[in-house]
Amino acid sequence: MLNEVDVLVYDIQDIGSRFYTYISTLGECMQAAARRKIPFIVLDRPNPLGEDTIEGPLLNLNFRSFVGAYAIPIRYGLTPGELAGWIKSNLNLDLELSVVKMKHWTRGQWYEETKLIWVPPSPNIPTLASALCYPGMCLIEGTNLSEGRGTTTPFEIVGAPWVDGIKLAERLNAQKFAGVLFRPGAFTPTLSKFSGEACQGVQLHVADRKSFRPLSTALVIIEDIRRNYPERFQFKSAHFDRLAGTDAIRMSIEQNVSVREITAGWQKELTAFDVTRKMFLLYP
Repeated sequence: MLNEVDVLVYDIQDIGSRFYTYISTLGECMQAAARRKIPFIVLDRPNPLGEDTIEGPLLNLNFRSFVGAYAIPIRYGLTPGELAGWIKSNLNLDLELSVVKMKHWTRGQWYEETKLIWVPPSPNIPTLASALCYPGMCLIEGTNLSEGRGTTTPFEIVGAPWVDGIKLAERLNAQKFAGVLFRPGAFTPTLSKFSGEACQGVQLHVADRKSFRPLSTALVIIEDIRRNYPERFQFKSAHFDRLAGTDAIRMSIEQNVSVREITAGWQKELTAFDVTRKMFLLYP
């Protein structure tokens, strides 16, 4: 495919989550270009998740797949150009890499603050709200709950035909999560899980993006539904573990380990990653 190709250019809007597979494509293209000695150019774009917040466990390479290709956290706090630098270094690629930097973008700037128009990078990320919830709510795919595919608010809602949305919202709101509120809601997916079936659940309303932690929020939702519907809830274990990049999260939930303990368990490696991440930052 690369015969007579003089230069390979990557120009795709990413959303800052490890399992969003455009970054897997980025790495595979970089490796192909390195093998053929083809210069590689990244036209950089904003990370719509805004600031430098990172979250989640680093990928265990035993769970490497197209939805998790690199030993980075789920929310990794880099632009595509910055991540390309990290990939080149960590994969030891002999590659002529150039990044065309953005103008007028600074760290911590949210996407709408750029005045750019949001063009959905894929059908199930129609809005910035869905992109913001995605780093956590994508894990719902690894369960028998609906993550909202087949509705107008994918990854902002979660539920099933057997969930009581009002009680779920009451329990979640009672925990007083930072930056997010939960509204009970009913929805009927037009495709994917429970297509054509009436579901109940909750919709996430992010009130403060800086304090909102989508991954820990999603894990508490899973924990709550598993505890209150033990005969109904199921993990799709292989897929959940691929998305999480480890089997430790699922196994901890199954052993009734609290989400607080689970998130504390990945902080040491997250801190170490943050030190190396900062070596590849291109913007103040």
